[in-house]
Formats: sequence, C-alpha cells, structure tokens
Amino acid sequence: MKIKEKLKKLLRILGPGFISGASDDDPSGIATYSQTGAQFGFVQLWVALFSFPFMVVIQEMCGRIGMISAEGLSGVIKQHYSKKILYFAVTLLTIANVINIGADLGAMASTGQLLIGIPFIFWLVGIAILIVILEITVTYKIYAKFLKYMSLTLFAYIITALIIKVNWPKVLYSTLLPSFSTSKDYLLNIVAILGTTISPYLFFWQTNQEVEEGHKKNKLGLKAVGTAKDIPDIKNVDVRDMKIDTNVGMLFSNIIMFFIIVTTASTLKTHGITHIDTATQAAQALKPFAGSFASLLFAMGILGTGLLAVPVLAGSAAYAISEVFYWKEGLNKKIKRAPEFYGVIIVAVIIGVVLNFLPIKPFRMLYYTAIINGIAAPPLMVLIMLISNNKKIMGKYSNNTFSNIMGWIITGIMAIASIGLLLSLFF
Repeated sequence: MKIKEKLKKLLRILGPGFISGASDDDPSGIATYSQTGAQFGFVQLWVALFSFPFMVVIQEMCGRIGMISAEGLSGVIKQHYSKKILYFAVTLLTIANVINIGADLGAMASTGQLLIGIPFIFWLVGIAILIVILEITVTYKIYAKFLKYMSLTLFAYIITALIIKVNWPKVLYSTLLPSFSTSKDYLLNIVAILGTTISPYLFFWQTNQEVEEGHKKNKLGLKAVGTAKDIPDIKNVDVRDMKIDTNVGMLFSNIIMFFIIVTTASTLKTHGITHIDTATQAAQALKPFAGSFASLLFAMGILGTGLLAVPVLAGSAAYAISEVFYWKEGLNKKIKRAPEFYGVIIVAVIIGVVLNFLPIKPFRMLYYTAIINGIAAPPLMVLIMLISNNKKIMGKYSNNTFSNIMGWIITGIMAIASIGLLLSLFF
C-alpha cells in the first residue's frame, strides 16, 4: 500500500479518539503547560512522555465501553453501579466543565482582543454564540469533521518551537532522564499537569462519541442496547481502528504539550519570566523574545483550540446529565428531538460567559477546575476499570492484563495526586 493511501486510511479512522486528544490541549491546558515551561524550564518535559501510555490506556477503555455497551459512561454507571456515585461524579464533572468553559472563553476573547482591537465583551459573546450555533445546527457528521480539522490548529505550537532558538540536546536529556524534586511547587505542578491531561470530561466525551460513531455507521441499530452479545456488528477490526484512533489522538496531545513547554522554556524562562497566569499572557510575553510571527502563531492556536475544546466540554456535560435523567441525547439529533440535551449545552456556555464578569482571576478559576477534576477523576477511573473488566457488559472485549496493570497504576497515581492537591489547600 502506498504512503498516500495509508495516510488516507488513517485520516478515515481518526475520529473520537483524535478529537478527545486534541481537545485536551485547550486554552486552560496551554496555560498550564506555558507555566510549566516558564517556571521549570525543560525539567518537567519527561511528564509528556510518562503520561502518554496511561492516557492511551484509560481513553481506550472509554472508547471500548462506548462501542461495546452502546451507552455513554453515565448510562453504563447508572445501569450497573451505585446511583449515588453517578450523581456525585456527574455533578463534579458539570461544575468543572462549566468553570473550564468560562476560562477557555475568556482566554479566547482576550486573544481575539490581542489580535484585533475589538472590545473583550464582543469577542466573548460572539465566540459563545458561534459555538452554540455550530453545535446545535450542524449535523454530527459535518460537526465531527469540523472538530477534526480544528485540531490541526495545534500544529501552530510545533511550528513555533521550530522557528525559535532551542537547546535540543538539553531538551532530549530532560525528556528521557526524569528529574525529581520534593519542593511543593514542583509536586503541585506535576499534579496540575496530570489533572489537565487526564480529565474526566474526556472520559465521558469519547465514550459517547463512540456511540455516535456506531449509530452513524449503522452498527448499533436504532437504539442503544445493553450487552456485548447484543451487538453482533462490532467486529475486531472496529475495536482495532478505535485503538489506532485513540493512540494517535493521545500521542498528538502529548506532542503539543511537549512543544508548548519547549517554546516557553526556551523563551520566557531564559529571559527571567517565570510566572504565567493565562495562555494569552504567554502569547504576549513571547513577542519580544521569539518575534511577532511566533507570538501570532501561539495566539492563533489559542483561538483554534478553544473552538475545539468548548464544544467538547459543553457536550460531555450534556451527555452525562441527559443519561442521568433519561433525556434523548446526541449531536446526531436535531434540537426538536433532544431539547434538554442542547439546553444543557446552551446553559453551560451562558454560565461560562457570566463567569468572566465575576471578580475571580482566570488562573484562580483554572486552579479551582484542577481541584474539582482531581477529585472527580480517581473514582471515575475506578468505575472505568470495573466496567471494562465486567464480562457481562464487555463480553470478550474486557480488559487484558496489560490494560489492567497500567490502568490501576495510573488510577493509584491520580488518587495520590488528588489527595496531595487537597492537602495542599489545607496546609
């Protein structure tokens, strides 16, 4: 098979896993990675390499759960596990997502104001309206393609790193040889990176998107069913393609994280700027040291990733809440058929807009999001591990030994990280 044909085949395979990975690098994530590079230089680059296999394992489980059960994560938990845990997880997810939406919209509006001097409020409201209109009016098939192509804006961060002066031998050394510190700032930043990269909203989003993909390809029938043996259309090749999609998506996500840290470490840290509150501030700070073009690319990336991430954040909350209350849900449905689902999306975005007028600094808002995500992720990961090992749900597609070992390791690490994060609040 020729390279061109292989590339076309890969592009056809890319879907929920790739979009999930790309949306992980939202403006709030960009701010976290920028702060990492500015504060610690290249020292924490190893985290990008370390977190990749764990992200793949967890997201692959989520994708598999969606494909085989034909239910979103909320639906599966509601059917087979404690509703109290479900309500707790969905409440935390929704709060975290709404705050994250607010922070992302604010970052996008600030960036738009930086690029074109239109007042902040016009950018904020205009972007929010555009996102809601696209998510409501565009069919799932077209919207999935839109999100996929918006992911390409993340290449701006690779290009930015390649046009500035970088000490690549030092980059390679810091990536392959982890450097540890017991300082509070160092450990808290590791927790922040993990909380930003392994986020609950990605669990819900990919699970539901695999269900949407199944309906689009007529593999799940007209309605979701409950067990693996009820879905004869799911074949090994479908699961294999999902794994490829997820691997590529998570690799792409971590490569972007890597290059953002490299860029800010090579410019901001080198010139003594060690504190970044927002992604927009990082774009502004780059200009004197990396040039106008690099700064422009960095800023354009913020707008592009926001247009990708905000719909994912709002959509994952809508899926989760809709399944709790048995509402019709899905981007493949028109608003008349799923009014409550789209209502959640609209309300989430509106609240996100309003949050930008509260006297809370953007960085503090992101910090609160990290705390909530840190609390929500471990119990959800335990449930994902239990579900993906449950043969009544997953049939022959339950976890293998490798997935279990890696899954429980990262679940333990995230639990320890969340406990550390909570302790840091009190001490």
